[in-house]
Parts: sequence; C-alpha cells; structure tokens
Amino acid sequence: MDLKTYLAEHFPNLTLEPPLFYNWHTSMRFELGNPLMFGINKEHYMERVYHRSLELFKALHDQEDEVLLITQAYFADKSKHKVKKLNLYRKYIKKKEPIRALRLEILPDLDCEPDETPDPMNNMYRYWTKCRIEDLKYGQLIKAICNHDAGIKPLIYHRVYFINISKKTIFHIYDDRGCDVISASREALTDIYTEYNDWILDYDRERINNVFLG
Repeated sequence: MDLKTYLAEHFPNLTLEPPLFYNWHTSMRFELGNPLMFGINKEHYMERVYHRSLELFKALHDQEDEVLLITQAYFADKSKHKVKKLNLYRKYIKKKEPIRALRLEILPDLDCEPDETPDPMNNMYRYWTKCRIEDLKYGQLIKAICNHDAGIKPLIYHRVYFINISKKTIFHIYDDRGCDVISASREALTDIYTEYNDWILDYDRERINNVFLG
C-alpha cells in the first residue's frame, strides 16, 4: 500500500506534521500528563502518562487491525544510502517481514519558501511499513515515545504516527503532555469521545464538542 495514495484518499490535503489536531477537522486532543504533578512527583506523573496513552491506543486499535507505522526523523544532510534503518523498527516489531518491507522517503526542506533554495540540512526522512497491531510491541513502543522529553530511557526522539488502515484513524503522541487522534469519519471516534471525555484537554474542549455534539 502506498502511503501517499492512502492519505490522499482518506485524509486529503492533510499535513502529516504536528499539531495533527489543528490540521484536521475530525480530531481530538487528550491530556496525558498532569502539568502540576511533574515537578512534585515525576514517577507518578509518568505513570499517568503511560496509563492514559496505552488505554487510548488500545481503545482505538484491535489486535488484528492493519496499521502503517510511520517515523519522521531529521539526519541533517546524510544521503539516502548512508541512512540506516531505524532501530525503532527492529526493536518494536516482532516479525521480520514488515522490517524487510520498510520504505524510506526523503522530503526536502518542508519549511522552505517558494523563492528559496531547499537546505539539505532540513530534509525530513520518513520511514514507514505496514503491519498488524499484534505484530507490535506497542506497550514498550508507546512508553519510549512518552519518555522523550522526560529524559527517561528507553526513549524515541523521532515523531511516530500510527495510521490505522482498518479504522481510518491516526494516533500521535506529541509528547508526555498529550496526544492527538484524528479520523476520516466522526463515527469512528464517537465511542472514545464518550468513554474518555474526562481526558480531553480542556483548552480544546469547546472545539471538540462542536465536532461531536454539533
């Protein structure tokens, strides 16, 4: 399955960059970590981050669902043949087939203005492969994503997106503070909106309510 074709069909004109919540109409933003707790008890803070991120992930994904696991990274001006496959895929995917099928696309300087010359130092390396949820060590993977800004190992520096082909949703943890969920249809997120309503980020609650209650 071609990533560009899939996005064009189900998420036309979507920019797969943070903040996903503001890049798509049918979207939700959840609070993971309590900002008031971080400076008081980091361990308890991260326990809530892990719990909420895993609960939301499991609510959105069934074991047999097919997903595109996408990683977007920056490696300055390394040429394509010098960039090795990310350890993320070897470490968190159980089967070899998705690792062998790993694709790499280099996107030139996305912030470059039309009248400017793209700077290779700003190239983005987009890796992706297709697998099933049951093929992922998703609990370990999600914890490593959440650990990024907290400085806890293991951690993942790169942006990671889970595109659920079966349910047409995209899940992205932007940092330990929260995560964005978007969908090609409102119906796909109705249950999670109801069940985890208390976790919705209050700052964006009015906008989210307008989508799901309007």
